[in-house]
Amino acid sequence: MIKKVLVANRGEIAVRIIRSCREMEIRTVAVYSDADRKALHVLYADEAYHIGPSPSVESYLNIENIIRAARLSGADAIHPGYGFLSENPEFPARCRQEGIIFIGPSPEAISMMGDKITARQMMIKAGVPVVPGTEGKIASEEQALKAIHEIGLPVMIKASAGGGGKGMRLVTNEKDIKPGLRSARSEALSAFGEDAVFIEKYISSPRHIEFQILADGHGNVLQLFERECSVQRRHQKIIEETPSPILSQERRQQMGDAAIAAARAVNYQGAGTVEFIVDKDLNYYFLEMNTRLQVEHPITERVVGVDLVKEQINIANGHPLQLKQEELKQHGHAIECRVYAEDPENNFMPAPGVVKHIDIPYGVGVRVDGSIYEGFEVPLYYDPLIAKLIVWGKDRQDAIERSKRALKEFKIAGVKNNLSFLERILQLDDFLSGNYTTHLIEENWDFLMQEDNCADHCEDIVIITAFMEYLHKIKKASPREMTAIKNNWKDYSRIRSVLKL
Repeated sequence: MIKKVLVANRGEIAVRIIRSCREMEIRTVAVYSDADRKALHVLYADEAYHIGPSPSVESYLNIENIIRAARLSGADAIHPGYGFLSENPEFPARCRQEGIIFIGPSPEAISMMGDKITARQMMIKAGVPVVPGTEGKIASEEQALKAIHEIGLPVMIKASAGGGGKGMRLVTNEKDIKPGLRSARSEALSAFGEDAVFIEKYISSPRHIEFQILADGHGNVLQLFERECSVQRRHQKIIEETPSPILSQERRQQMGDAAIAAARAVNYQGAGTVEFIVDKDLNYYFLEMNTRLQVEHPITERVVGVDLVKEQINIANGHPLQLKQEELKQHGHAIECRVYAEDPENNFMPAPGVVKHIDIPYGVGVRVDGSIYEGFEVPLYYDPLIAKLIVWGKDRQDAIERSKRALKEFKIAGVKNNLSFLERILQLDDFLSGNYTTHLIEENWDFLMQEDNCADHCEDIVIITAFMEYLHKIKKASPREMTAIKNNWKDYSRIRSVLKL
């Protein structure tokens, strides 16, 4: 039985994993870089070990440093979270060499599904629908031109390795084929260390719908229904919901069966996600399989009533799944909003800084998975995701209204963030109708980019709070101390204007 888990990650996902481990009475080990010495996951775990400098390549991506921390701490298992090393087959292979349990799939399954071309070929054999396109890697511009003429424009050029929208280029006319191919290859090489690409027919008006699966080592594979992930910016999800507002029960069953077939094709074990692209006629095609826990997994937990991290640990312990497919149901509706420390008005550039004030929303059906606190400095070295707002309602309308309320109550000062941007998305007619595609944000850009006054309001809260502290100091100060406090109070004029003094 697993007795101590090292969480090879940081931020909100590390905290979330530690919580489930605590409920299972499993001790936890955090790892941290220089930038994360005071991070919440470090403070929350039972033990913590330094694994290197701030850049992730020297810390959270350093397999040997993490294995060393596992040996020093006596951890018998490692949970990779998502991102970083979670889909690097070398990591579970190294764990296997060390006799450490990797809470996730085998390195062989990760390798097969991590290469999109190999995955595509396996899905064809398994009878899972795939988007029309090339069957192998594109070796030359001439081969690309020939393939595109056969498939027909528009097409999507995609990196064979990786994800997150990197190494992807949409080509709609012939003059853009060669530049698109070169830029996709260049970006793929920079992001993933290889420039292999393939080509698929571009699906117009697409929706991105994924299915959660669980598979044990005893031949049991379950699908825990879908998540609608079509609200995206630059091919990255920012709002997800479940159930999808467009799927019929028949189509849901068909896609769930296809997800199970995909998992069986690679002898999958653990939690994973099979992603599909869906066209306007609800035809669905295999997109990729994420061999890890997804950022948006909490909405599935809320609607299905299953702790996916606990299920991962039980599977890693060798236990068969206790869940039965016929017993799994979707109850109500859930929405997740990803909160980023970024500047929407500056092309969503990351916005590191010190969190001066934070108000977390509470209430029925509201959950926040976060990693920040007042005084915490959001570092510039990592993904700017700082919290996830997960809201449940008895139906979709209830979940939307509750999400709006929670977003209004969610305040963060000191770092720019996308809270108001998320709130405006939930006001869009297309979103409210459920009739939206992955183009939702670009089609409503002008409305979504309205001037944001929330940051000023949050700063006012900080100033008023500071002023109350100032008054408290004045009350207790001697005449000499009072003069020093007044002389050092830089924001007194701003405070007067805020409080209308």
